[in-house]
Amino acid sequence: MNGQELRDVVIRALTEVAPDVDPATIEADADLTEQLDIDSMDFLNIIVAIHEQTGIEIPERDYPKLSTLNDAIAYLDEAQMKGASSASSAGGSSG
Repeated sequence: MNGQELRDVVIRALTEVAPDVDPATIEADADLTEQLDIDSMDFLNIIVAIHEQTGIEIPERDYPKLSTLNDAIAYLDEAQMKGASSASSAGGSSG
């Protein structure tokens, strides 16, 4: 996924959990929990929704790395790259 697709995934997850949010009003560098007025359970639900849409595992220790829209996109982009490189190096031959 490219950056725009990752952004769309995060926005979709945000609006699933907080349907009253207008995606156009989300500030890319502002803390999501503050600007969306969501609690830790809502944030966890956003993380779960992102995982379901991308297949990217997000360990609990990394949750703070997804605190803003831009941070979340950067994290997912990096995780996707790491996943692609480890998948290709873990390929091995079966013959």
